[in-house]
Amino acid sequence: MTASALALVLAAGADPAGPPKRTTLSDPAIRYTVPDAPSVVLRRGDTEAVVVDNRAVDDAVLPGHKAGYSGIAALRHAKQKRTPFVPDYAGLNFEHIHDGTTRDREVLFEPRKAPMELRRVGEHAAELYQKPTPTWGLESCQRYELLEDGTIELTVECIPRRPAFKNGYVGLFWASYIDRPESPDIHFRGRDADDPAAAPRWVKGVTPRHGELPTHLAADDDRRFAHDPDFPLTLVFNRSKLRYAEPWYFGVCRGMAFAQMFRPQDRVRFSQSPSGGGAGNPAWDFQYLIPGYEVGRRYQFVMRAAYLPFESAEQVEKATRPHRDR
Repeated sequence: MTASALALVLAAGADPAGPPKRTTLSDPAIRYTVPDAPSVVLRRGDTEAVVVDNRAVDDAVLPGHKAGYSGIAALRHAKQKRTPFVPDYAGLNFEHIHDGTTRDREVLFEPRKAPMELRRVGEHAAELYQKPTPTWGLESCQRYELLEDGTIELTVECIPRRPAFKNGYVGLFWASYIDRPESPDIHFRGRDADDPAAAPRWVKGVTPRHGELPTHLAADDDRRFAHDPDFPLTLVFNRSKLRYAEPWYFGVCRGMAFAQMFRPQDRVRFSQSPSGGGAGNPAWDFQYLIPGYEVGRRYQFVMRAAYLPFESAEQVEKATRPHRDR
């Protein structure tokens, strides 16, 4: 690549040595349409997913859906027509951008507030594009795609456009608000944080109240991120007494498992709240943090989510293995 070509690539926010181009943010050759409605319905296999931007919706598809909640507004299965998500809210919802400094709520919840463009990409995929946000200057695109078996693949690409992150890292947070499940707890293979030699086992993520013991790190994640002592997002930095050994977890709602699966290299952190969606409505969340970020560089992570009938932890483990071993 010539120097002039490289300069054009960098000016466009693409890293020539970066990750594969997987959304319309990085690949202008991907064709899409912008629907008039704020939501699109995707169907494949036994799964139906309604992708919504962060506008309010009140129609036959999404009655009473509140503004500020984007992502998967409703998720249905051939064996469970009721969505696991609180109808007013959403799952896999882009919630926070932060750098650990104490800011107004409007700033910390900027993904809810800044306009999004809903893009339909073929029959089985939709994207949510957000131009550089007013405060953080983060440009992003999230692709929600139903794979052949109905599993959701979420690909997120983002580019910091300004040096707005004072502590030198970009903090991002996604939330799924669960509608009155049998239990607010989550399940994963892990160990006690103070017993690094222990063999992994099935553990139950339990948090007594919002912000207390909420976040589970990988067994080898010893990263520390500077933050103000009064940083108000209590789910972000308050750690649990557990570590996960494998980068995936699930919870159970009305006889269905909702499993969230991540790539080891993305080093996500699991977070949970027993009341994030209101009394009796837990939040099953995750965080992605970008240390040492560079302005103009494209970052990407990929996760998958499965909604399937629940029999046992071992059954969910077996059913999701093809997606976890990718």
